[in-house]
Amino acid sequence: MSFSLFGIGGVLLRVLVFPLLSLLPGDALLHRRRARAVVSWTFYKFVRFMYHMGVLTYEVEGIERLGQPGQLVIANHPSLIDVVVLIAFIRDANCVVKQSLWDNPSMRGPIRAAGYISNSGSLDMLDEAAGALQGGQTLIVFPEGTRTTPGQAPDFHRGAAAIAIRGARIVTPVVISVSPTTLTKAEPWYSIPSRRFHFRLRVGEDIDPQAFNALGPAPLASRKLNDHLHQHFIKELAKDERFTAGD
Repeated sequence: MSFSLFGIGGVLLRVLVFPLLSLLPGDALLHRRRARAVVSWTFYKFVRFMYHMGVLTYEVEGIERLGQPGQLVIANHPSLIDVVVLIAFIRDANCVVKQSLWDNPSMRGPIRAAGYISNSGSLDMLDEAAGALQGGQTLIVFPEGTRTTPGQAPDFHRGAAAIAIRGARIVTPVVISVSPTTLTKAEPWYSIPSRRFHFRLRVGEDIDPQAFNALGPAPLASRKLNDHLHQHFIKELAKDERFTAGD
């Protein structure tokens, strides 16, 4: 039911809602904000639907600190719905998304209307992401580029750190854990977990990228920042594993 609702909802947004929104007065910036607000509201309602249907439970800590101007939100990627939950709680967020989703029938409407950034891996993508931050947007990035393999530590690519060094005012890590694991890279989407899964999202302390800029040229600064973020996530995810084991 959840997957059907998500797919149908995405198509309805593309063929009905966003065309109607485009008829409202306002410049391109206002149209983009409206589109992102609709996507955020829709994702929030979808998360609440899954909660009421007994699919999941969730908890969020520190979510009020997300959505700041020029904020780069860095998150790990254990499940298929990570970006859905994050955007559900950030009303006007930009996001770097997989290039393949730009042609997905359910996702291409929201992605294009909201002006999200395609993860093409090119220097133009880095410049576009840094420009969005310099323009005061909140940007969500998953440094792994794909979902984490269960049982393995996250493997961060340096692109997110390079974006931070180029344009972020602050960097905010968000640690996501899902128990039991579900919607992972290692299993099909229709594989149902043995019980309701618990989605936990914890917002960490802000990091000043300028502190790493002072360490040397941009390539060195981005490498140091990437190492710092990687170690932070490994440590915090180990805490979550102990928390889950204690339950």
